[in-house]
Amino acid sequence: MKVLVTCPPMIGLIDEFKPFFVDKGIEVHCPEIIQTLSVEELKSIVSQYDGWIIGDDPATKDVFAAGKAGKLKAVVKWGVGVDNVDFAAAKELNIPITNTPRMFGGEVADIAMGYVIALARQTFVIHQGVKAGKWLKPSGISLAGKTVALMGFGDIGRNTAKRLMAADMQVIAYDPYFQPAIGLEAVQLAQWPDRFDEADFIVLTCALTKENWHLLNAETLAKTKPGVRIVNVARGQLIDEVALAKALASGQVHSAALDVFEVEPLPTYSSLRQFEQCIFGSHNASNTVDAVHRASQQAIAHLFNFLGVI
Repeated sequence: MKVLVTCPPMIGLIDEFKPFFVDKGIEVHCPEIIQTLSVEELKSIVSQYDGWIIGDDPATKDVFAAGKAGKLKAVVKWGVGVDNVDFAAAKELNIPITNTPRMFGGEVADIAMGYVIALARQTFVIHQGVKAGKWLKPSGISLAGKTVALMGFGDIGRNTAKRLMAADMQVIAYDPYFQPAIGLEAVQLAQWPDRFDEADFIVLTCALTKENWHLLNAETLAKTKPGVRIVNVARGQLIDEVALAKALASGQVHSAALDVFEVEPLPTYSSLRQFEQCIFGSHNASNTVDAVHRASQQAIAHLFNFLGVI
């Protein structure tokens, strides 16, 4: 058997996982990837493999059909987010499929909290200034008493809420599937967009759906508290980046920390690049050695089960 892996974090540590495959007589292949392969690239190779561990690639119906026409028998989406995968198409084509939920809520929450602190105290501005030979002392804002609009209250959202509340911040959660959590009773539930204008910070940790695409757009950003700070560790398409750039230019949005973007890697022509008050990530919030081990081992276990490998 042959297995295709297109998840960059797992590929980065693939030598540690190869023994699992070798032990079962399975050949594992990792193509060169920056972030994802294209639909056409996937269609040209996926049929050669019995199994596929998917990253953030466009796993469309056409891709699955191309795989089904060849050897493809089962797939696993590495990680939590599944907006890039047509699960219905896989099931229609009788290709077993699952993902690996609840693998790195703490790791992504750590990055979200780090971004909140960085935006509050402008540590990144100071860092760049000192590197340039300056000695900047911008006045930040304290976290205690500030209000956070937390979009999404799943595993990542709940872990983020713990960290925010440890800093004595008030958390208002927005999630249609909200479930109370032990130790997080102080989190307040609101229906979008109620109370949105109270937020000093907006933190996005939710899944991307058809309903929340461009959740932050020109209309909603205009209704935020002036000087709001935005953190996105979820999906880039939750934010209309053109509208965000205009809000940054006007001062309606004070600053933003973005680990994800509408197009990845971030294009050189992106208007967001002009703003010094922005922090950019590389869709890397979950990428710790510990988290990659957990998610990869879970993905391998699921795939072996689907393939009948014992």
